[in-house]
Amino acid sequence: MAVLSVVSEIYPLIKTGGLADVAGSLPAFLKPEGIAITTLVPGYPRLLAKLGKAEAIHSFPDLFGGPARLLRAEVRGLDLLVIDAPHLYDRPGTPYLTPEGENWPDNPIRFAALSAVGAALGLGEVAAYCPDVVHAHDWQAGLTPAYLHYRSAGRPRAATVMTIHNLAFQGQYGPELLPVLGLPPESMGFDGVEYYGGIGFLKAGLQFADRITTVSPKYAEEICTLEGGMGLGGLLRERIGDLQGILNGIDESVWDPSEDELIAAKFDRLHIKPRRINKLRLQRRVGLREDTDVLLLGVVSRLTWQKGIDILLDALPLVLGTGAQVAIIGQGDRAMERSVRDAVAAYPGRVGCVIGYDEELGHLMQAGADALLLPSRFEPCGLTQLYALRYGCVPVVARVGGLSDTVIDANEMARAEGIGTGIQFHPPTVEMLEAAVLRVAALWRKPALWRRIQRNGMRTDVSWRRSARLYAELYRELTEGPSTAATPLALRA
Repeated sequence: MAVLSVVSEIYPLIKTGGLADVAGSLPAFLKPEGIAITTLVPGYPRLLAKLGKAEAIHSFPDLFGGPARLLRAEVRGLDLLVIDAPHLYDRPGTPYLTPEGENWPDNPIRFAALSAVGAALGLGEVAAYCPDVVHAHDWQAGLTPAYLHYRSAGRPRAATVMTIHNLAFQGQYGPELLPVLGLPPESMGFDGVEYYGGIGFLKAGLQFADRITTVSPKYAEEICTLEGGMGLGGLLRERIGDLQGILNGIDESVWDPSEDELIAAKFDRLHIKPRRINKLRLQRRVGLREDTDVLLLGVVSRLTWQKGIDILLDALPLVLGTGAQVAIIGQGDRAMERSVRDAVAAYPGRVGCVIGYDEELGHLMQAGADALLLPSRFEPCGLTQLYALRYGCVPVVARVGGLSDTVIDANEMARAEGIGTGIQFHPPTVEMLEAAVLRVAALWRKPALWRRIQRNGMRTDVSWRRSARLYAELYRELTEGPSTAATPLALRA
């Protein structure tokens, strides 16, 4: 079965967050299920530079203001279709932001182009490739199901899946863009792309996709509530029969402490002592006093309100009062970045940070920190706690979304049964985070018990295996079962 994944970033070619990790790791686990994933991505300069040999399979004389080519390539086992459109994507900065950290003003056009090409493929308008299913990810690909709906005009088209990776990012733009985006006037309605008087990219995907998924079962429940739905809860409740929560997984070949070339010392579940070497290296890298006999708490995160970084900063006096150190890696809101730097200045040698992110330091954090703090106010799934489990870095998580689904609280009963893998707390407040850190400090002072929790986490299956089977079942239901919305197209040679 041929499935087209439409996404704005993919690891290892271009990455700003967990979306890229998901897009880059899931295809390999779907191959054994008989699912061939081809990923459609924009041709950013950094991505094009890594393509190597590529074949132009189609041209668009005018793709939202300029000519474009569709390139086919294979990179590290990933089958790719890349939109080479310099007028849209050949620019500095990140996929979404200028070098100054501002959104590109033409982002709605840039990602409408991604969706439009995805729809053209789903309609069979590119002779070289026709997918059976088009799988759109997040708001950047949200117009894909809408374009398929409005442009099919009774023609056969691919079935569609829309995945919400984070409902907080919805892609909302003014109604004056409707003709610019190539959407018909009738689409500007409650049952179309209209959203609170404007155009909602994610809303459009949720309205027109045949099926909707999100990245954990708990988050699927939360987004159907008034608070968690962020304005889309009513629509999601209407479509609850089409909504499914499927947990994210990770690529265990990339995140494997026994083979990881990015860390200072390799280790495994039965030989954990080398983690001490990684701890010293991490302390040095982030400016902490080097001492393996102190509890080291790590944070790898976007520095935002969602991630609860302000909660952690307010809890620092008690956290540091336990004798612990705190290492923070991330970037995000400028005000939050300043607050983190202020904490480093206030507690030199005890709080350390690196503003920004690089893959090596992210791996070193998982391999060197004793515990990982995730005080998120909401969390669709989260990947850092999965990496932490794999590396014997005990996750300390707010009991929300995918954090709730993936970490087993090491309470007294769980410890008696030998199944605890971390610490959960709720609600995500300063007081409850403080209580959780006190629990962590008490457990850490019992080395044998701490090692059991570490090893429980390290033997947890955090791969894509189970979830890949669920995605394969979903694709088959859409293409082999009864469908009133889509007629599958066959893969062409």
